[in-house]
Amino acid sequence: MRLSRRAEDYLRAIYELQGERVRVKDIAAALGVKPPSVTEMLRRLQELGLVRYTRRGVSLTREGKRVAGSIKDRHEAIVELLRMMGVPEETARRDAHRMEHVISVETIEHIKRFVGMWRGG
Repeated sequence: MRLSRRAEDYLRAIYELQGERVRVKDIAAALGVKPPSVTEMLRRLQELGLVRYTRRGVSLTREGKRVAGSIKDRHEAIVELLRMMGVPEETARRDAHRMEHVISVETIEHIKRFVGMWRGG
């Protein structure tokens, strides 16, 4: 399943907000978008079987958790690599956000191995 950059951003935001009841306004605040945009994307993600969206809130399905976790791992691996290179934290996070959408799975796997070697994992 190939998701748009926006869809990936929404899934990662929901994944990161999972500790609390995830509401449309929480997602909107996290992504800096308006609630109607969130509602529209949630409906699309629900059609894809990645989220459950009701009036009470939003939750990831099993598949949604798997996909969102992979997106989060990809993001964090890139952030860690950039930190190792001495890139300041805010810049590393901003650049990782851009890079995570265009970098190949093969390259991400190499980055994860490289970062893991340096972390001793």
